Amino acid sequence: MKNSPVKTIVSIGIGAALFFVLGRFVAIPSPVPNTSICIQYGLLAFMAVLFGPLAGALIGLIGHFLIDLSWGYGIWWSWVICSGIFGLLMGFAGKKIRLEDGTFGGKEIAIFNIAQVIAHLICWVVVAPILDIVMYAEPANKVFLQGLVGGVSNIVTTAIVGTLLCIAYAASKPKKGSLKEEK
Repeated sequence: MKNSPVKTIVSIGIGAALFFVLGRFVAIPSPVPNTSICIQYGLLAFMAVLFGPLAGALIGLIGHFLIDLSWGYGIWWSWVICSGIFGLLMGFAGKKIRLEDGTFGGKEIAIFNIAQVIAHLICWVVVAPILDIVMYAEPANKVFLQGLVGGVSNIVTTAIVGTLLCIAYAASKPKKGSLKEEK
């Protein structure tokens, strides 16, 4: 099912707002400085699968931008960009998952979680640290540690929160062909 432009715009606004609230007020500090355990990536993965790559990318970009802006220490563009990339990648992975059809069983759970692991590793263990080094001249050992801790914690929270959101959403949809005409 193709999303209408209005539905996509509304999903971006709601998704970015929820991403911001979860990232700003529900983040759990980790032992690594400037790195938190975040549950908003489970929401982002779910929204990207449901509404597509454009919505996923913009939810991640806008939501992360607002989180950084609210802290008052400046925008950390390398990580904002990676939140957008993660949403984009999950949106593309979502083309293999039909949540709208009410289907999210073992095969879809595997696709979702393999995709999110790959996307998180690309974003946080590769792209974010490299951008930190190039854009901010940060020390490599620091940013690769932050990326590894952030990536692993995001994988775990996305596996839990994202999978549960997808299961709950799919369960709320009637299965294709499940409605019978009454006589």
